[in-house]
Order: sequence, then structure tokens, then C-alpha cells
Amino acid sequence: MESVEIARAETERGDVVLRRRRSETAADVVELRVNGVFVMDTLETTSEIELAAQALDLVEQPDSVLIGGLGLGFTLQRVLADARVERAVVVEIEEPLIEWMRDGTVPHGPALLADARATVVNADILMAIAEARSTYDLVLLDVDNGPGYLVHADNGAVYEERFLRRCRDLLSPGGVLVVWSANPAPDLLQAMRTVFGAAEEQGHDVLLQERPETYYLYLARAA
Repeated sequence: MESVEIARAETERGDVVLRRRRSETAADVVELRVNGVFVMDTLETTSEIELAAQALDLVEQPDSVLIGGLGLGFTLQRVLADARVERAVVVEIEEPLIEWMRDGTVPHGPALLADARATVVNADILMAIAEARSTYDLVLLDVDNGPGYLVHADNGAVYEERFLRRCRDLLSPGGVLVVWSANPAPDLLQAMRTVFGAAEEQGHDVLLQERPETYYLYLARAA
């Protein structure tokens, strides 16, 4: 499929690129790549949406939600579609991606970020979680392609017990943590079970660039 570059930025972690391509089922597909690695596109968004939907279904009153990773905004979009949500904080390390969402380079971005309940913070999720003072009913993490396929090596800490404990400590009683992964992550599942006492793996079949794939969600609930 032919694609054209529509935005590029160099950051201290490498290059962040948006491309537009056509497919048999959609005229204009926006694709996000980081350091040459495919991250996501606007054609197949079901697992990003399910990241939010599964968590929202598990909490009676999800007033406050923390999302690690803005991506192209589909997890945030699903969170804001729930009228029970009063506050959604998104932590995104790449400032150019935030700006492309705000200025319409990503067409649906401006309307999404105009929602008064949404706040986008330009920060490293590791630091943001470490310094957080609020509690949340949901913490949703989609900051990389999962522990088995990292875009940035430093993100490996997101899947380790120390960080997961900090996430647990930020959750309100009964609050839920969900972590997205492109591949099965048995070590992550075990780490979450160690920290939370129990955790669940869910596989979600998707059609990625017209190829069948399975993405994974890992869920755990705070006591």
C-alpha cells in the first residue's frame, strides 16, 4: 500500500513519524511509527478501545482515569465516551505527538482534546507515576509494544514489579490496572499476580494492516 509522510519530529529518543496510507477498507489511514517501528494506526483500533472498555466495565464509578500513552487517542476517546468519567489524565512522553493531536495533523485530535475532562501531560510515565499524588479508579498503560517488543529499552521498567506496585498504590480500593501488549507476556502476568494477588490475560484478535494478529490485555484489581 502506498503511504506518504505527513509529519516527522526528532526527539531525544529518536524519530516520531506520522504516515498516511490508503487501504481497501478506508481511504485515509493515519499510521504512527517510532524509530521505524509500527506503533498503531487509525484502521485497527479495537484493542486500544478494549483497553478502556474492559476496565470501565469492572468499576462501578470510574470517576478518575490515568492513561499512560496518548497514541492516536482511541483509548482516551473510549474513556471520555463514558459519562461516569469526571477526569482523564493522559501521560505522553513525545511532545510532537501531543501537538499533532492538538493542531489537527491527526484529524480527530482537536475535538478529542477539547473535552474539558481531559488533561494531557508531557512526561515519562515512570516519572509521572512515581510523582503522582492523586489516586485513580483506573490506570491504563499502553506506552510501548509490550515487554517482548520494546520501542524504547527504558520502557522495560513499566512491566516490572516495582513499577506495578506503584500503580497499585495509586488505585482507589477496587480500582483496576490494565496493561496492553502486542505479544503474550507471561512474565508480566506473573509480576501482576505477585503484586495484586490475581491477574487475568485476555487475547484480542485484530486485523493489523490486513493481516490477522492477536493483541493482549493484562488486568488486575486493587484490594
